[in-house]
Amino acid sequence: MTAEPISEPTPQWPVPPREGWTVDDLHTLPGLPPHTELIDGSLVFVSPQRDFHSIVIDLLMTGLRRTAPTELRVRREMTVVIDRRNGPEPDVSVVRKEAIKSRTQTFFPVADVFLAVEVVSPDSESRDRDTKPHKYAAAGIPHFWLVEMAGGDPVVQVYELGKASGTYALTGIHHDHLKINVPFDIDIDLTAIDEL
Repeated sequence: MTAEPISEPTPQWPVPPREGWTVDDLHTLPGLPPHTELIDGSLVFVSPQRDFHSIVIDLLMTGLRRTAPTELRVRREMTVVIDRRNGPEPDVSVVRKEAIKSRTQTFFPVADVFLAVEVVSPDSESRDRDTKPHKYAAAGIPHFWLVEMAGGDPVVQVYELGKASGTYALTGIHHDHLKINVPFDIDIDLTAIDEL
């Protein structure tokens, strides 16, 4: 008697509509992997993250929560609805307190986002450095940080939205210590990553 070979189930990939996916689809399609983003009507699936990515998010979350004014809240990996075809997911967002509607919500409207932070990963370099900052600026998010890894340590590039240009301007690059007073007083020891 010969055993029948075990066949692996064929994955059922969602077939996009002709006009592309919408934010409504992003929140209602069954079986999407965690942290799926919507960029220009296309679903973007995220690869498993490196340890660096995880601990930098933790470090920034702790520092921002410690220093954020009471009218702001800090959240990780939540969809930001820019328009019906764009729902990116910043690694860290600082949002207005009023944006928190319930513990079951899965997104924030872009108008409620005060700061978006992206930690660059190998699979998302172009999106993190180019696509997302452009979309965040065009949507009016006033502050943006880009975090890169240099020799295993975080380097934080801080940007502020220019009112006249509608684009981000670099206001500083921080290696060991992130101490700034815009958008509020922030003091984060970036070398503390070694303790996490």
